Amino acid sequence: MAPDADAGKSLGQRTDPFAPLTSQLLPVGDGHEIYVESVGRADGIPAVYLHGGPGSGCQPDHRRLFDPERFHAVLFDQRGAGRSRPKGRREHNTLPHLIEDLETIREKFGFERWMIVGGSWGATLALAYAQAHPHRVTGIVLRATFLGTRAELEGAFTDVLPRFYPELSDDFLGVLSAEERNQPLDAYWRRILDSDPAVHGPAARAWHDTERILSEHGSTRVRLDPNSLNATRALPATPFMEAHYFHNDCFMNPNQLLTEAGKLRGIPGIIVQGRHDLLCAPATSHALGGVWAESEIRFVEGAGHSLYDPGIRDAVMKAIADMASKITG
Repeated sequence: MAPDADAGKSLGQRTDPFAPLTSQLLPVGDGHEIYVESVGRADGIPAVYLHGGPGSGCQPDHRRLFDPERFHAVLFDQRGAGRSRPKGRREHNTLPHLIEDLETIREKFGFERWMIVGGSWGATLALAYAQAHPHRVTGIVLRATFLGTRAELEGAFTDVLPRFYPELSDDFLGVLSAEERNQPLDAYWRRILDSDPAVHGPAARAWHDTERILSEHGSTRVRLDPNSLNATRALPATPFMEAHYFHNDCFMNPNQLLTEAGKLRGIPGIIVQGRHDLLCAPATSHALGGVWAESEIRFVEGAGHSLYDPGIRDAVMKAIADMASKITG
């Protein structure tokens, strides 16, 4: 299903039905301002899109996941990410802060309740918000469930990586000292958060590039480029925010999102899951579905983690449309 194909026919004279209705920097306290935009129609079904990372920010294409004739969708860059300010700031930047920001946005738009859509880290935030404010959520659409646990990260970078990309795993570990390789994730996060560019630069690039390869089903790259690790080009932003969150267990109690899944009772959910996702394993979506009776898991065969793997984007768009019909039917 692709609502962007014929979208906007009834939206009057707007030449681009996916152009933002509104956009602003919204002060949320602690010196943070978050970039917020809305798309669709002002009387549409309220929804919010939660980007991944943490730290990646929203992209213009994310607007096109929502049929502008049906939705009033809000997209925003989380604290320190994308167009939010100060860029990259990690102070006063925790999961509870992001949940509070969502409430600030909801109240600003005057939404009593809204649909929550998120993928990967966005799925983590979606579940955490819904468990904190279940009465504010009409429905949830997730892609690539990530529960924010150490076990998931260990599974991806210390189990899946050497089994599927052994050469890449050697490159990934090669950035570290022999002693650091005993606890590679902790070593990476320490290095990335180190103030010395000579320390955090190569680690941030290696982490970013390794994660990117794992996220793409059938990636054309299978090794790190040693020359690029010390390049002078701008550093990617997401490794710094990811290291901040992952080093702090995503600011959650152990296994919090599964333990507290009972708070989702009564909220319908659709989970889109790539069958060959190496970062967010299908077993995680299966486990969530086992404790969330109102959820439905839709596997996409031949796809991995990325929204742009074959079939994933269409499946997410159909899930959003189906959820809209469910909550308005």
